[in-house]
Amino acid sequence: MLALRRPLSLRLRLVLGTVIWVTLALGIGGAVIYELFRDHVERRFIADLGNHLNQLAAALEVAPDGTVSTSAELTDPRFHVPYGGLYWQVSSADGAPLLRSRSLWDTTLALPSDEPSDGALHQHLIDGPEDRPLIALERAIQLPQSTSRFRLVVAENESVLGEVQESFLRVLFLSFAALVIGVIAAAALVMSVGLRPLGGLRQRLNAVRTGEADRLAGRYPGELQPLVDDLNALLEQERAVVERARTQAGNLAHALKTPLSVLANDAATMRRDGAVERADHLDRQVAAMRRHVDYHLARARAAGSSRIPGARTRVADSVARLARTVERLYADRELAIRWNCAEDRMFRGEAQDLEEMLGNLLDNACKWARHEVQMSCDGEGEAVLLIVDDDGPGLPPDQREAVFERGRRLDETTPGAGLGLAIVRDLADIYGGTVSLDVSPLGGLRAVLRLPAG
Repeated sequence: MLALRRPLSLRLRLVLGTVIWVTLALGIGGAVIYELFRDHVERRFIADLGNHLNQLAAALEVAPDGTVSTSAELTDPRFHVPYGGLYWQVSSADGAPLLRSRSLWDTTLALPSDEPSDGALHQHLIDGPEDRPLIALERAIQLPQSTSRFRLVVAENESVLGEVQESFLRVLFLSFAALVIGVIAAAALVMSVGLRPLGGLRQRLNAVRTGEADRLAGRYPGELQPLVDDLNALLEQERAVVERARTQAGNLAHALKTPLSVLANDAATMRRDGAVERADHLDRQVAAMRRHVDYHLARARAAGSSRIPGARTRVADSVARLARTVERLYADRELAIRWNCAEDRMFRGEAQDLEEMLGNLLDNACKWARHEVQMSCDGEGEAVLLIVDDDGPGLPPDQREAVFERGRRLDETTPGAGLGLAIVRDLADIYGGTVSLDVSPLGGLRAVLRLPAG
């Protein structure tokens, strides 16, 4: 199966949405602004050429002998600089040049072979000096003192128009890029402030999970407060359900233990009356029933405890209590029981369940140990490892799984009902942990209990 992709975080979604929207909006706006500016510049460019053309027409004179001249110089200084980029020319109706600006130097403008009507403006793209393209504005006029028609042309380098447009586009791009960055930074800041309550909610949820708090405290924005209230109500309901289940389990245990005590008394009476064999049989059955009751009560208690967020137990405290207990229980065997556990190791669960699991492992080790039993705890990622070693005979590999089966006993000569290791595995499974057996460095059996760390 393909792994499900992790959904994007809210912050990343908002940032991506802002980036896409701002970029799209500013891109469209920039394109519209650039087109408006380009149209304005082109209109202004043609209007300036038209003003120069009007000045040229006003300065044009024809002498009685037909000689054509200008009565005044055009004002733009570029007309007087060779190849200055701005040019004018006066031609006859057939296109033969009659007058030209000093800026044309030794060249002439080649005009299209059209025949414009008098006063009409024509716009052309023609070749100019140094093979540079020119935008030319042409008008045909006929002076009052002459019967001839003249073609007046004013032209300017097309690159001037392109340079203005490119310069504006460059400034526009840099300005919009800075605006995009500024908007994104402002949006990120706003989102950081706006999403801060979610960060606080996450911290408080983690505090509930780790046992530092039993509910979500504090006030939240109106959009989050109903969710927080519902979560707190759910936590309260969960605790109430578990407590009710525990009470019912305790009541059931009490109800069963009373008849079992009666049966135990009956067995004692039978033994006094001489029915020893039947009394022993009844005692064994009563003991087995009590162990089964204890087993299922432990499972029910652990199942309820594992559902309560925030349950945490200091491992060192439980290890110390168990070590003192087994030292008293096995005092006659003079076992050396050693333990080592850091004070900061925490189990994400209740002390009763931890001591139920670890106690069974420790009791099993003491039953088989010759001289020494060791307990230690360590960390492994988000798990706590509890290790019990003994110097007993150990177990062959093919039997290490069999001992976890409920009621399975490999040696009938030792006391017990074969439920201890089965309880350990069942409780570990409920908490999402594991238990395994291996060879101990002491020469006997090593039991490794892996549980979630608090």
